[in-house]
Amino acid sequence: MERHESANAELLAKPTKQDRVVFFGDSITDSWNLDESFPGKGYINRGIGGQTTPQMLLRFRQDVVGLKPRVVVVLAGTNDVAENTGPETLEDIEGNLASIVEIAQANHIRVVLSSILPVAAYPWRKEIQPIEKIAALNNWMKGFATGRGLVYLDYYTTLVNDHHGLKGELSEDGVHPDKAGYAVMQPLAEHAIEEALQNNP
Repeated sequence: MERHESANAELLAKPTKQDRVVFFGDSITDSWNLDESFPGKGYINRGIGGQTTPQMLLRFRQDVVGLKPRVVVVLAGTNDVAENTGPETLEDIEGNLASIVEIAQANHIRVVLSSILPVAAYPWRKEIQPIEKIAALNNWMKGFATGRGLVYLDYYTTLVNDHHGLKGELSEDGVHPDKAGYAVMQPLAEHAIEEALQNNP
């Protein structure tokens, strides 16, 4: 809860003339240099490495709602599949994501719900078999987004290789994008944000 506390206070003390957009997620968001990928946009990074959806739900009001953004880009779930904070069912993960969306919508924040990136194996949890669970969660998110009027951001289809993993030229560990990976993700995210801003509140 303390990770972004001072940055949030500093941000709220400054006036903004732009549509505020928050990228909310785990290490994949945390490691993304948004100023480099989206120059001049002033997008806000509220990623924390290693986090699972229950941890993210706990800090969502502080790190997103309190900042009063127009749009939040949610990228979460891969660490749940990796069982970073223990085993979770699909229903557990889906429920946490649904709660995040419901809190955002109750506060008039438009949501971009991002697919989990492809992973064939987690280097730190090699016993986990993630492929089917990631596919199931992405299918659920796509349907949930459609039903709730959200923008679904499909990173998976563009980043996946023939073995249901992250393309080798876009990642060094098969889980986290490298600079080339983020370069592929950038236009997909930009388009999704523009779509969310154009949607009716």
